[in-house]
Amino acid sequence: MFDMNAYDQINPPARLLMGPGPINADPRVLRAMSAQLIGQYDPAMTGYMNETMALYREVFQTSNEQTFLVDGTSRAGIEALLVSSIRPKDKVLVTVAGRFGLLLCEIARRCGAELYTVERPWGEIFSPDEVEDAIRRVRPRILLTVHGDTSTCMAQPLEEIGEICRRYDVLFYTDATATLGGNTLKTDEWGLDAVSAGLQKCLAGSSGTSPVTMSPRFVEVCRRRRLVEEGVRTSSHQCGGEVPIQSNYFDVCMLMDYWGEERLNHHTEATTALYGARECARISARKA
Repeated sequence: MFDMNAYDQINPPARLLMGPGPINADPRVLRAMSAQLIGQYDPAMTGYMNETMALYREVFQTSNEQTFLVDGTSRAGIEALLVSSIRPKDKVLVTVAGRFGLLLCEIARRCGAELYTVERPWGEIFSPDEVEDAIRRVRPRILLTVHGDTSTCMAQPLEEIGEICRRYDVLFYTDATATLGGNTLKTDEWGLDAVSAGLQKCLAGSSGTSPVTMSPRFVEVCRRRRLVEEGVRTSSHQCGGEVPIQSNYFDVCMLMDYWGEERLNHHTEATTALYGARECARISARKA
């Protein structure tokens, strides 16, 4: 017979976490995560969702309407943005100078991309000229970068790369998991089309939630694939070779409908995680 008394309530030992993540969460975040659960369509809950989007616009330094949370660790945000934008056979260029550049390569391959890399020894950075030379050679549809690679503790300067991408009509994505809330990240000013991050590093929260932001240009790329999925266009010639997004959970078009005014059900929002994510952004936005 099962004896519930054989298992005590959780009481983790106090640890000073000095690794790259998870880190010790801010006490204010822990307090927020202990708040009462409410229904996902309760006006209070949808109000918190709207506030969370507004707060993360401040954190990402963007005016992007499509700025919200993906329920899942940092990798969930990465995968949502990549699987929703990369079509089979798309030329994708990845800068690789650490473990997480390799991760972007792996996900892009799983999306069916025609993958190209520009590589440096781990811990080094790329100059704008190197990136432009690779873009000129490959002519990719999207450039994937890592702003701060956890494996090397090195931040890649991005300030000049956005203008290069615009000049060659290339979408510009970066993984800011290790940097958002700590290093300067200017989404709009630097011309970033999509950014994903996590809470368990500079934002002083708990792993399990990934904030993302998408430019109107990036959103349009994803929405064209939604048109195919919905059968609005039936000819591959008419839709420019678009194919449906090959995921349900990570379909950012469905997530946009869930977080937007439509409130179309997609998943049950992780209430406690949202409370924590909102508090992380509130604290970080105040610092900014």
